[in-house]
Amino acid sequence: MNMKYVIGVDLGGTKISCALADLSGKVIEIQVVATNASEGEIAVLNRIISVIDKVMLNKNTSKEDIKAIGIGAPGPLDARKGIIVEPANLPFKNFDLVTPIVDKFNIPVYLDNDASVAAIGEFMFGAAKGTENMIYITVSTGIGGGAILNGQVYRGRTTNALEIGHTTVEPFSSARCNCGNLGCLEALASGTAIAKRAKDAASSNINTSLKGYEIITAYEVFKEAENGDKVAISIRDNALRYLGIGVTNIINTFDPDIVVIGGGVSKAGEIIFDKVKEVVNERGLKTMTAGCEIVPAKLGTDAGVIGAVALAILQS
Repeated sequence: MNMKYVIGVDLGGTKISCALADLSGKVIEIQVVATNASEGEIAVLNRIISVIDKVMLNKNTSKEDIKAIGIGAPGPLDARKGIIVEPANLPFKNFDLVTPIVDKFNIPVYLDNDASVAAIGEFMFGAAKGTENMIYITVSTGIGGGAILNGQVYRGRTTNALEIGHTTVEPFSSARCNCGNLGCLEALASGTAIAKRAKDAASSNINTSLKGYEIITAYEVFKEAENGDKVAISIRDNALRYLGIGVTNIINTFDPDIVVIGGGVSKAGEIIFDKVKEVVNERGLKTMTAGCEIVPAKLGTDAGVIGAVALAILQS
């Protein structure tokens, strides 16, 4: 049997991306459909199956041509059992996602946390290619991570390792995280956290150019900080200092070759990496920080689906 391809599926709260790729990771066909999570778990499962069918049909491939299917999904999940536990933006609750897809296609299916999948993608095809030990951090609506240690994916006991966003970086903070704790990295340095600080400032008596926006996201904060607004600069620098503390803790813990930072906030440019490196140089153990690179992710908006392709190649 000449299995020439793999399929990668990036399952998100708003969209499902599905790619057909060859065994070198080259994407041949990609399809994106709405998740429509409100329709329930069976409807979303059927939509995943439908889009897998579609990428094969569009390139006239059959299931006999496919070596494996990789799926990246929000956690928490059990990667070994193929179960999605209860993610915030999807309708699944202790749902076996893998078995019905295996039953439908008779192809091996591998499920993993979306941040771990992005880490695998950057390790195999992106910014960390050629390394042995890497940490991937995504800074967007939330903060998550994945790790490759000694060339192997590190998942931990429950397959949910590297929940970097829920490490405590300020124990006396009043910032409450969605997980319920106070002072989590996610509550202090995510795009959501940056936007919240900015909205609070804009609705106060403080003089800031942020008052000129009807909708404020992290993007507007970085833009006004670059334009010299002191409030925006303070919000930006405070968040990036906490992010730097988080990265320092990761380096001190795992001693990686490289830390790759992706997600929407990372697109703000060099200021992210300059500020994070400043904190790492100030606080980290020099034996580990001196040779550790801190770089932007390379795979961009397709990181999730390319990572799912990488997962399928790696596991098969």
